[in-house]
Amino acid sequence: MAERVFNVLFLCTGNSARSIMAESILRHAGHGRFNAYSAGSYPVGKVNPLALEFLRANRMSTEDLRSKSWSEFAQPDAPPLDFVITVCDNAAGEVCPVWPGQPVITHWGVPDPATVEGSDEAKRKAFSDACHLLTTRIRLFASLPIAKLDRLSLQNKLHEIGRDTA
Repeated sequence: MAERVFNVLFLCTGNSARSIMAESILRHAGHGRFNAYSAGSYPVGKVNPLALEFLRANRMSTEDLRSKSWSEFAQPDAPPLDFVITVCDNAAGEVCPVWPGQPVITHWGVPDPATVEGSDEAKRKAFSDACHLLTTRIRLFASLPIAKLDRLSLQNKLHEIGRDTA
């Protein structure tokens, strides 16, 4: 019997870089086992061009990526979420909506590459570093035997992934 597909929402404040990259990375690394989404508490309304550049350069899909509010995922017709993962410290500290599906919620802090100032090279390195960290965490997450773990074990494993790969 095939394992079911899990719905994962990545959150950050602006939904322009980190959560967008995480969405694309999980779509790529999840091998069809996950529906990946992203959103922000205060979305900026556009995806950071360097995030798109980095994803495309690494052969990850940028199709359908857009900056959007997390309120889209708190609506009655939203997909029931299995996991909600915050990737920025600001979003982790905010009062979140009630998510359909009673998801497992965790925090994986990732430095914001969009705030890096300086040369184009420094900015691209910040995006590369953020993407590498997210890729490492997402691959660990995608390798978990999710269907075999109880809720508390899943919560602990997700917490460890966020803490141990920083």
